[in-house]
Amino acid sequence: MRVVIGEAPPPRLDKALARDVPEEAALSRTRLAKLIAEGAVTRAGEVLSDPKAKVEEGDVLEISVPEAEESHIGPEDIPLDIVWEDEDLVVVNKPAGMVVHPAPGTPTGTLVNALLFHFGDALSGVGGMKRPGIVHRIDKDTSGLLVVAKSDRAHHGLAEQFAKHTAERAYLALVHGVPTTADPRLRGVKGVSVEPGEVIRIQSGLARHKTDRQKQAVYFDGQGRHATTRARVLETFGTPPALALVECRLETGRTHQIRVHMAHAGHGLIGDPVYGGRRKIAAKALAPQVVAEVDRFDRQALHAALLGFEHPVSGEHLRFEAELPEDMGHLLQTLRGE
Repeated sequence: MRVVIGEAPPPRLDKALARDVPEEAALSRTRLAKLIAEGAVTRAGEVLSDPKAKVEEGDVLEISVPEAEESHIGPEDIPLDIVWEDEDLVVVNKPAGMVVHPAPGTPTGTLVNALLFHFGDALSGVGGMKRPGIVHRIDKDTSGLLVVAKSDRAHHGLAEQFAKHTAERAYLALVHGVPTTADPRLRGVKGVSVEPGEVIRIQSGLARHKTDRQKQAVYFDGQGRHATTRARVLETFGTPPALALVECRLETGRTHQIRVHMAHAGHGLIGDPVYGGRRKIAAKALAPQVVAEVDRFDRQALHAALLGFEHPVSGEHLRFEAELPEDMGHLLQTLRGE
């Protein structure tokens, strides 16, 4: 690939290339930095392997982009609920219990394994490796909508939207208690504020727990990564109300964000084994058989119900909704007495 450095370029090679490489080449800054380090960028036959090398207007640079390598992750014939598909991306409705990406504890049976089976020949070389472009994730035991890039250009465009927090994401959660804006206790919780429309806003830093490295924890005073969740009660259950169906909207998308924030606010998710979702329900608030159903629910009651974003290639606005999975739907019917 030939790239001619344009007028008034940044003085550094890496920044100049990032500006002047054609958009259709779909080479991210990270990918360009790797190519420079590998000696894949030359000027008049001279290898430029220093990202700080000086460039000037009119310089002609050649980039040798290798063929994408096959991924070490193996394809597996796992059924997928495909909500939308085109040549650049796919939207799937992930079931609870499925891990998104292979990890040491779960090397197989993941969403990526399934995607490689279904779309292996259509995948582009994201980052130099043939694999689906995972731009956001949901927890293993959370169900719902995920968008995955099939091409480099889609991967970069989607990643930018998620980085800028412009993608629309709404989750449905069943929680203990009722996070109402009228609750004086809730108003006194650090990081919690009230917005118009009976919306509870929870804002904090999120980072690994100091003693339990498998958990995330809420931090303030500049610690952790900024995270904002907005929660609104849709329905309550019990007399007096003991549980609630809540819509949670993400401004950011940190690991375990909704689960940690709702627990911090005192309204942990039903069934959440990590963040205290096994609370005792007040006596006589619900019928014993209903309480038993709640106690038997064996995962966090969380579903990614809505996903909206701009198509990274066509610019079309896409918006998808997924119904509650069978287990959450059954629990909700039980709570309603249906």
